[in-house]
Amino acid sequence: MEKALLLTGRPGVGKTTLVRKAARALEPEAGGFVTEEIRGAGGRRVGFRLVTLGGKKAVMAHVDLQGGGRPRVSRYGVDVDAIDEVGVRALRDAMTSKKVVIVDEIGKMELYSDAFQEAVLDAVAGEVRVLGTVMRGSHPWVDALKARQEVTVWEVTRDNRDELVERVVTWVE
Repeated sequence: MEKALLLTGRPGVGKTTLVRKAARALEPEAGGFVTEEIRGAGGRRVGFRLVTLGGKKAVMAHVDLQGGGRPRVSRYGVDVDAIDEVGVRALRDAMTSKKVVIVDEIGKMELYSDAFQEAVLDAVAGEVRVLGTVMRGSHPWVDALKARQEVTVWEVTRDNRDELVERVVTWVE
């Protein structure tokens, strides 16, 4: 049975905005997290923050995070502990107390966390619905996730993103 809906598309096309709108429409039955960009001087993107639907925040990646064996994605150092302590905890809590798990996003940075990968698989195999965003490019773990029979993948484009909010909420309900 398909019970996980993953949205994919080009960077900046509106996947996170779509998931945020759907999460608001699904409150209070949704839990999990979304990501947001951190902007510095001149509006330049300098990092990414995890924000749980309950309001907790943690910097997941930042240009200033360096050393300590931290993995890097492009110019960003990735804080795997933040992903584990805030993101994974939000997913696990949602699996036990909500009807919908929101996971924005399943991408290169998050995949450095083994606990994150395990939590996503547990959510997809579990009893609750999953709504998430997933990287568009190929990655062995992501490709396997997208191929699971429980997973449906929809492409978000500039042309369809506005109409998809209602379709996503209807699918999840």
